Amino acid sequence: MNKIKLLRITTETYSIRLLLKGQLKYMSENGMEVYMASTPDEHVPEMEKSQNAQFFPLPLSRELTPFKDLIALFNTIKLIRRIKPDIVHTHSPKAGVIGMLAAYICKVPLKMHTVAGLPLMEVTGPKRKLLDFVESLTYQCSDWVLPNSQELRQFILDNKLSSNWSKVKVLGNGSSNGIDLGYFSSNPQLLAESRDFKKQHNISEQDTVLAFMGRLAHYKGINELVKAFKVLQKRYHNLKLVLIGAPEDLNPLEEETDREIINNPSIIAVGHQSDVRKFLIASSIFVFPSYREGFPQALLQASAMGIPCIATNINGCNEMIEDGKTGILVQPKSMEAIVEACKRLIEDPQASKKMGTLAQQFVLKNFEQQQLWKMIHTFYNLHLPKKKLE
Repeated sequence: MNKIKLLRITTETYSIRLLLKGQLKYMSENGMEVYMASTPDEHVPEMEKSQNAQFFPLPLSRELTPFKDLIALFNTIKLIRRIKPDIVHTHSPKAGVIGMLAAYICKVPLKMHTVAGLPLMEVTGPKRKLLDFVESLTYQCSDWVLPNSQELRQFILDNKLSSNWSKVKVLGNGSSNGIDLGYFSSNPQLLAESRDFKKQHNISEQDTVLAFMGRLAHYKGINELVKAFKVLQKRYHNLKLVLIGAPEDLNPLEEETDREIINNPSIIAVGHQSDVRKFLIASSIFVFPSYREGFPQALLQASAMGIPCIATNINGCNEMIEDGKTGILVQPKSMEAIVEACKRLIEDPQASKKMGTLAQQFVLKNFEQQQLWKMIHTFYNLHLPKKKLE
């Protein structure tokens, strides 16, 4: 019997390498012929090896670029006609509209799009109407729309982005990729690496270390976090802030924030990291003040390692954190709320530790990676035969 051909399309390789890490390899090892397409970069050779899938370069822009997007559509159609996939599964807004439209034109048997966050949530006016139209077009061309959290699904339905509510479905408990519980756990080597990191940056055992992980972007709440840290420093002199992630050119920080990150010796920006575990182990509190999310992988990872978390009360975050029990939820875009939540955990280490433990137990129970991968694989097989019979 011929193998089912699966084509996964993302805007950047970052999504395949990190957000979907291991998932394509699982599909390959379970009887599928897997292909990847994305904007090429230096990580492609390693990615082909780790994911056990063939990569095809497909330059895509995260911005609205009509001429380039039209070229990308034609290139995607050519790629689909070359591969002849049974399934096209897209991830991220630009890859979604280009990939789903091309798959629809090429009459691919099964077309699926994962929604892992919506930039349009932070937009108003004519641009919001345009983004709504583009998102609706993506869903119209797809057979299944898979938001990675229940609240994101509700947002899609409330805003009438899909005319067919029955094809908008959350698999399992949410998340695009679950979490590798064995990987995101402590061991002697990681503890030693964490101690070395702290020694290198003059972090003592008495210091309280706040950490953030993700794009250093405006919409991630970094401006508010850095301002909150400055306020907290006046009260707690043994405070450090570790920022794990690269700057975001399309959504830059305020100049004042950039200056503070550079000039404040207690703020440690380590850039993008392929392995974040030693930084999480070094952390006392994880702060995630994002304005919008799907189902944040960073929050999953921190919780899996037992780090008490503070996050904004938004889609995804409020499905992972039960306020006051497994973490603290704060109002988005509020520096004051971040300050108060941090004070609460800093001044009550026993409660902080308990929240981290309960959050860890919740993640271990609900987001095991292999279970989600199996669910996605089953979903492919369950719905593909029906499409082939049509």
